[in-house]
Amino acid sequence: MAVHTSQGSQGGGKGFGLGLALVSAVAFGGSGVAAKPLIEAGLDPLHVVWLRVAGAALAMLPLAVRHRALLKRRPALLVGFGLLAVAGVQACYFAAISRIPVGVALLVEYLAPALVLGWVRFVQRRPVTRAAAVGVVLAAGGLACVVEVWSGLRFDLVGLLLALGAACCQVGYFVLSDQGSDAGAQAPDPLGVIAYGLLVGTGVLTAVARPWTMDWSVLGGRADLDGTSVPAALLLGWIVLIATVAAYVTGVLSVRRLSPQVAGVVACLEAVVATVLAWVLLGEHLSGPQIIGGAIVLVGAFIAQSSTPAKPSDGPVAGSGGDPERELSARGTAV
Repeated sequence: MAVHTSQGSQGGGKGFGLGLALVSAVAFGGSGVAAKPLIEAGLDPLHVVWLRVAGAALAMLPLAVRHRALLKRRPALLVGFGLLAVAGVQACYFAAISRIPVGVALLVEYLAPALVLGWVRFVQRRPVTRAAAVGVVLAAGGLACVVEVWSGLRFDLVGLLLALGAACCQVGYFVLSDQGSDAGAQAPDPLGVIAYGLLVGTGVLTAVARPWTMDWSVLGGRADLDGTSVPAALLLGWIVLIATVAAYVTGVLSVRRLSPQVAGVVACLEAVVATVLAWVLLGEHLSGPQIIGGAIVLVGAFIAQSSTPAKPSDGPVAGSGGDPERELSARGTAV
């Protein structure tokens, strides 16, 4: 299964795809603000992750039933999406932050766009645009400022390997989200893929998180949001419906309309969104370097999304199937 490096055939222009990617980044970025009060109220971080994925799987269950034909048509895709894009990212990230600073883990995880470019360039042997490469460099540098990677930095090989594992799982998310986007009517429905991915992820995380040991009474109480008491169930609803269901749906659809590498760089905005929301809702103030870093991430994301060609090239990239909307510009912009 090949990874394609420009717009998908699901309809809509790159502007709409960019909008979906931004919505996804905002939705994913809001998860931490809602999860932190639940953790401080007494829930284990892994239990919050399990509630997030299991709740989203329950919400998407009707779509799983509707698209049950995918179980026979694309079982490997469904299992891969559940293991990597759902369970892998969450489990590796939370395991990493138990050993290394959150900022370091977040920066390593968001090396995923660079890894996507490496996959496209060296594994798939397809050209990538210079704009996408420049965008990755800028976004990575900006993220270093946003998460203040220099604060409390210490070397922990296992922790760094776990964070790198989260980054690799994010690559799987972007790569698998692009599968079938050039197959026309035969393309697997993205909503079905997400629904079954969440079900698979729930199964994996159930074995890891052991939810039967959770203090369920926390969900019936209230949690503190920077001095404001809010129902814990309301925060969980936000995590499930907005930060998971809406985030995954808009994220996968954006990859179908952009490309894995471009959508990956735009997804770096999640760190900016998470930091700003923590500032506004949790009282975690931004420093000067964080504000500057956020601006750099925005610039990098803008440059990267401009790498999607505005018009088809004179000839197809090998393996593109001749689809003119999925060809890279040949005017010296590929590397």
